[in-house]
Amino acid sequence: MNLFNRIEKDNEYWLVDQVKVEGVSEQEYLEAFSALLWSWKEKQIEYMSLLMDTSYEKWLLEQGFRKISTIVEYTRELNETLPSDSEISMKALADGEMKNSEFAELYERCRSGSANKNKLFTIEQVMESLENELGPNWKTHCYIFRKYGEPVGLSIPIIEQGTVDEGRLFYFGVVPEWRGKGYGTAFHRMSLNLLQEIGATTYVGSTDEANQHMIRIFEQNGCRLRDRKGIYRVDR
Repeated sequence: MNLFNRIEKDNEYWLVDQVKVEGVSEQEYLEAFSALLWSWKEKQIEYMSLLMDTSYEKWLLEQGFRKISTIVEYTRELNETLPSDSEISMKALADGEMKNSEFAELYERCRSGSANKNKLFTIEQVMESLENELGPNWKTHCYIFRKYGEPVGLSIPIIEQGTVDEGRLFYFGVVPEWRGKGYGTAFHRMSLNLLQEIGATTYVGSTDEANQHMIRIFEQNGCRLRDRKGIYRVDR
């Protein structure tokens, strides 16, 4: 039984996310994670970033982890096409209208000033991770939103690793000067439609508990609170 999803990057890092499974005891989670932690130490990986229920926090701190923040998860069923703003255009990076370097610049603008506290990577590492984690066709997952021809946001819809129909947004963001005007809600709604197009029947989104703007977007688009997890980190 898989109790923890894991993304690895050579000897640089492990990104670990607890999988909530009904009927699994706290002791079983502790035993599974202890084995994972021992493997991380043995392989001398630089650091581990972990998403785990806050009920394990005392134990994690005793193991040398430090708490970064807390995230909230929201979810909704994807069983209808949601209305789109006709004045917003949306195209994939694969269409060739934007260079990779321009997309990286847009990505950096979208994440600037974010309330999310868990900033792990430089933009160069982010771009590298897109190909590593999404595969050679990664550009087909990357969508740019434009208003009056100007790029104002982006979204990267994917099917969650290890599932066949759980939709996630690898990243979603709006450039600073277009925030607070309702466009984030519109872009997010269009992203949910994109997830349906690639076969998702459920959406799961997460953000820092301090990011009230993103939480409002979730709620305005019919998502409900599903879970709350701590973000923890340990370094070699």
